[in-house]
Amino acid sequence: MYKKESFPRGFATVRSFQRSKMGKCYPVVSEEYKKAVEKAKKKLRGFISEKNCAPIMLRLAWHSAGTFDVKTKTGGPFGTMKHAAELDHGANNGLDIAVRLLEPIKEQFPILSYADFYQLAGVVAVEVTGGPEVPFHPGRQDKPEPPPEGRLPDATKGSDHLRDVFVKQMGLSDKDIVALSGAHTLGRCHKERSGFEGPWTANPLIFDNSYFKELLGGEKEGLLQLPSDKALLADPSFRPLVEKYAAEEDAFFEDYAEAHLKLSELGFADA
Repeated sequence: MYKKESFPRGFATVRSFQRSKMGKCYPVVSEEYKKAVEKAKKKLRGFISEKNCAPIMLRLAWHSAGTFDVKTKTGGPFGTMKHAAELDHGANNGLDIAVRLLEPIKEQFPILSYADFYQLAGVVAVEVTGGPEVPFHPGRQDKPEPPPEGRLPDATKGSDHLRDVFVKQMGLSDKDIVALSGAHTLGRCHKERSGFEGPWTANPLIFDNSYFKELLGGEKEGLLQLPSDKALLADPSFRPLVEKYAAEEDAFFEDYAEAHLKLSELGFADA
């Protein structure tokens, strides 16, 4: 049976759009929907700060969005992570915790799509840990079917693999790859989830440019550097960006906000 996409009630029955400078055509949502977004954002700020759960919320948003395939126009940030089938993907080990933590807040805002809500949580996670403000545009519709497994990056592989996933599959750039990698300043790996253990930085609940500084400083006891992290140093296109972001936090924040916005809108509001 054909399954229709879910339209939150805050969307107009007759679809109308606002064209952005970046070439996006954002759907126009109701005032009620906009107010719900702002209220949910406030709830998420308090909750994520209290629970110190920004890293897993950012991971949830990223893994939801990073399944987009530019050729088939499938996958992407459309709320499918709520389904057990997608949570069962190996790369998503532990994200059932994030989904479970968010559900009581989501229940307070039934007008919001899960697609918007999960991406909003990612934006807030960056903000409350001291990172840049990432623009957020509402209007994503929930899709009924999860994408196939195997579209997310593999941390054991190098720069060719990173480009296969981020550039060829998602349609992002080399600069986006390095900037997004900088979000490893938040959180840690858990052996039972990924096979790796430990944080990338000494302060894994602070969003800053320390990931790049640590990467250039070499391996240290107690801190993690994945093969995909080390690939940024070995690649002649990636390394200058690592050095730039280590030296200039403002430049990192600017490029990160742009890259995060692009990731969170893959397949959404395309002209």
